[in-house]
Amino acid sequence: MPFIRSTLRSALMLVPACVFLLSSCSSSTMSLDASGTVEGRYAKASEYYIKEDYDDAALELEPVIFTSRATALEDDVLFLLGQSYYKSKQYLLAVDMYTRLLQQVPSSPMARQAQFQLAKSHERLSTHFELDHEHTVKAIQQYALYLEIYPGRDSTQISSDAEMYRELLKVNPDNQSYKDKYALVQEELKSGQSQSYAENAIRSLREKLAKNTYFIARQYIQLKKYKAAGIYYDEVIKRYPDTGYSEQAWKGKIDVLIKRKKWFEADQTLDRYLQLYPDKQNEMQNTRDRIIKNFSNA
Repeated sequence: MPFIRSTLRSALMLVPACVFLLSSCSSSTMSLDASGTVEGRYAKASEYYIKEDYDDAALELEPVIFTSRATALEDDVLFLLGQSYYKSKQYLLAVDMYTRLLQQVPSSPMARQAQFQLAKSHERLSTHFELDHEHTVKAIQQYALYLEIYPGRDSTQISSDAEMYRELLKVNPDNQSYKDKYALVQEELKSGQSQSYAENAIRSLREKLAKNTYFIARQYIQLKKYKAAGIYYDEVIKRYPDTGYSEQAWKGKIDVLIKRKKWFEADQTLDRYLQLYPDKQNEMQNTRDRIIKNFSNA
């Protein structure tokens, strides 16, 4: 049994490069059998998974979700089933399995990767920017939680440490302390890949949410519902100032206020816009002149 589980761990470590090395599985000395027991089904599912037969792996594990509770294989079953669903693009089912693992076995050595895979499953379920964004929001939340629970050192410092121990091993290749520390730094580098992925994913997903809100504002413009459009421009400005749609929302808000003949508010908004984007002074000069002219005549 330990050999089968060790082999499976090796195979799972080859899933997408952004995923870090798996921790060693929970200890178990259960014997293998070919019956319908937890041990037998897990062993068979492991073989299917290694062969990339993810549907059959899931079929082997589904009947023992509950019978594996409070056993040494509980987290193994949930994680392997989650991975099987994920690899077969059944992301909602994967979400369920990763969530169960985190709730039922929070101390599992697989908890870290389960948290990452949970976020990634929600990301896969994130829809086109014009549609519902329940999973987009959940993906951001789960990636943020992952980064909070598993913070990492600065990648530059980690790389520097890796280079230092690499050079020390050239001088003294038999030094066990250097070997151990170099191995730890290498694993830290791999973990950093998942942290970098999470940070980039959050930025990308927030961009999608900003785009969704911005285009709702544009739709209200087409309907000539300018007050409603202004509300959505404000939403982009307030909630997504770090995205590429923030500047466009400021311009949209100014335009909406002009259309509504709110000259004083338009002038104030233009001032705030130029404080944020001072290089746009010349570009916005005609808008400034139009506001001043109409404000003076109001």
